[in-house]
Amino acid sequence: MAEKILLVEDEARVASVISRTLRMEGYQVEVAPDGETALSKALSAPPNLIILDLMLPDVDGLEVCRQLRAAGFTEPVLMLTARDAIPDRVAGLDAGADDYLVKPFDFDELLARLRALLRRATRAETKGPLRFADLELDPVTRRCTRAGRPIHLTTREFDILELFMRHPNQVLTRDLIYDRIWSYDFAGESNIIDVYVRYLRAKTEEGGGTRLIHTVRGVGYVLREEPW
Repeated sequence: MAEKILLVEDEARVASVISRTLRMEGYQVEVAPDGETALSKALSAPPNLIILDLMLPDVDGLEVCRQLRAAGFTEPVLMLTARDAIPDRVAGLDAGADDYLVKPFDFDELLARLRALLRRATRAETKGPLRFADLELDPVTRRCTRAGRPIHLTTREFDILELFMRHPNQVLTRDLIYDRIWSYDFAGESNIIDVYVRYLRAKTEEGGGTRLIHTVRGVGYVLREEPW
């Protein structure tokens, strides 16, 4: 069965062009012209992926994404926007988006990103809780604890920590983290990975916990109990 995509776009001409292209590629497409309609459609009949415009006439894309994640929607969200500033990208990712594409865009790139997001969403992975030292992460419930203490993580923080916990004691390069978490290259534009690692360290080390995420200078990061 073809994957179902919900396209949230208030400009009728743009929505028509995108939806026609996606249908030609074999996707089922449903269009929502505003945020309220998008929330209703996504939560009543969840699609496999949402393409979400940032600028909407009622509820903006950031708030739509936040409400979807708060309601338990776990499928990929690709955010579209005319804003190219890094703070705007970070705001979209922090709201729960999985990827970010700036208008105007090339349709080949849009299709490649959709394929990457759908592959990540459907790849077979261990479903049970992940454990490392006294840290536990459950991909199903999206809960995290350390020594029994709940740790509240944003969507992006959870995804990055999950990547580390699926590859303990392995050095993860920045390029690999960019590819696995964002599906495109932020390199040279932002220290966003370093920022998220700082967030994760602060949360996992709160209360005196030992450091688990260590820097490998010039390469990336590694999850291990002792530094090298």
